[in-house]
Amino acid sequence: GMAAPAALQRTVVSPAGRHSASLIFLHGSGDTGQGARAWIKQILNQDMAFQHIKVIYPTAPARPYTPMKGAFSTVWFDRYKISNDCPEHIESIDSMCQGLTDLINDEIKNGIAKNRILIGGFSMGGGMAMHLAYRFHQDLAGVFALSSFLNKDSAVYQALKRNESVLPELFQCHGTADELVLYSWGEETNKMLRSLGVSASLHTFPNLNHELNRTEIEKLKSWIEKKLPVEAAKSN
Repeated sequence: GMAAPAALQRTVVSPAGRHSASLIFLHGSGDTGQGARAWIKQILNQDMAFQHIKVIYPTAPARPYTPMKGAFSTVWFDRYKISNDCPEHIESIDSMCQGLTDLINDEIKNGIAKNRILIGGFSMGGGMAMHLAYRFHQDLAGVFALSSFLNKDSAVYQALKRNESVLPELFQCHGTADELVLYSWGEETNKMLRSLGVSASLHTFPNLNHELNRTEIEKLKSWIEKKLPVEAAKSN
């Protein structure tokens, strides 16, 4: 049989109080979990932290990455090219969905309900999160995608065409000045997902390139707190 994938390395921001929900943040291509955490910390002047939500930043395993001529990079999946107009590298996407499912299951084993887990990320991390949630884990609390996109004939769209169940809400952000992942690709992804029954918002940031900014992270934090509210203390 196939060897089980090694557990993903991760850096964690623990909740200040009782842990009752979890957030998985997937970094962009070539970054690491520690790098994504440090970047957000630098923008906010502090960690993105919560009273009751554990924040997990996993690191993608290094693999050959076609857009970098096959050089090794920490990417969630391979791409034939950085474009919304080519086929998806579905084998690498699906194998990573398995590794990330293990991460979700670790949280469930720790007593966190599936509908108290949020997943999202920046750029390729947001694309990965959409595959994971909309194809394999439609009972998660929500999904966020920052400066991300899905290819035109994405497997996500195919899965949703056959879908009947209630889907996790999508929180999407994109800068209009993004030169790597065009704003129009993010916008098209948003329109397609909405046409397939996803409740999706798109927050537009004028003059923002392929990056994060403080206003965006503050908006994301508010949305996270809305999707994962503090649970009322259970009375016995």
